[in-house]
Amino acid sequence: MKRFSVLYLLNEQYHHVGCNTQTEALSVLHKLAADNKRKPVGIYDSKTELFDWEPSRQQNYEQASIGEQGDQGNRIITIAQSLRRRDAGWLPVGDLHRPSLFA
Repeated sequence: MKRFSVLYLLNEQYHHVGCNTQTEALSVLHKLAADNKRKPVGIYDSKTELFDWEPSRQQNYEQASIGEQGDQGNRIITIAQSLRRRDAGWLPVGDLHRPSLFA
């Protein structure tokens, strides 16, 4: 599985794009920022289990209280890990394609 996951929102649902390198992940994040339909959230590093927020979200994160920062951080890391587990366990059958929604 790829080390980095770029998280974004589409129709109020979380999605991710797997990337092998941080440079690749940053490139994907910048491309998502230019897409009117998708809202970039940030990059999850599965090796360190850390999350880097997209710059405008980072400002909001830094202005939150310590408790809120902890809650936001835990929530987004749980979402990233869940998306990665879901996709790691996905076995395509016939014409079915990888699921695209996180519920």
